[in-house]
Amino acid sequence: MIRLACATGNPGKLREFRLAARGNPVEIELLANYRAIPPCVEDGATFEENAVIKALHYAPRAPGLLFADDSGLEVDALCGAPGVFSARFAGPHATDEANNRLLLEKLRGVAKPTARFVCVIALAEGGRIRRVYHGKVDGFIIAEPRGPAGFGYDPLFWSPALGCTFGEATDDQKFALSHRGQALRAMLADLLL
Repeated sequence: MIRLACATGNPGKLREFRLAARGNPVEIELLANYRAIPPCVEDGATFEENAVIKALHYAPRAPGLLFADDSGLEVDALCGAPGVFSARFAGPHATDEANNRLLLEKLRGVAKPTARFVCVIALAEGGRIRRVYHGKVDGFIIAEPRGPAGFGYDPLFWSPALGCTFGEATDDQKFALSHRGQALRAMLADLLL
């Protein structure tokens, strides 16, 4: 059994990582005392830079392997925004609803805006990065939220491959396709060789 510490303050991400790892000899746990550790400053310009910053910040506090991710939504009509600011698009302590509302306001009048979810996972051990993994899924933004599942922008993100929003998809449907599922499966494939 491989034990992985995960450095995230987002319970939705932790849940998705655990669900995506089902069926593998892997145990994913929140880094012990995560909430007591001073947060790192995510000042990278890319998802990869932020994932690495987080992994290097938290890895020395983990007994073994630790991973951190940075992920978010890129909308072509907004020149890639919200991008690395996805979680705080509407402000430093924004809610999912506030972020979604702002996104829809900025896209008013844009027909079928193309978008993608991106996830980058940085795997670290001690004070060094072992490897970085990427995932991406394309879709577009719909005009109003649909579906109670998921979190963040999921109710607005239409997946042509699924024929529904991520907010309407089942866990299994979403993880088979999602950016987070892709990046996690790539990391697990490496670790389980």
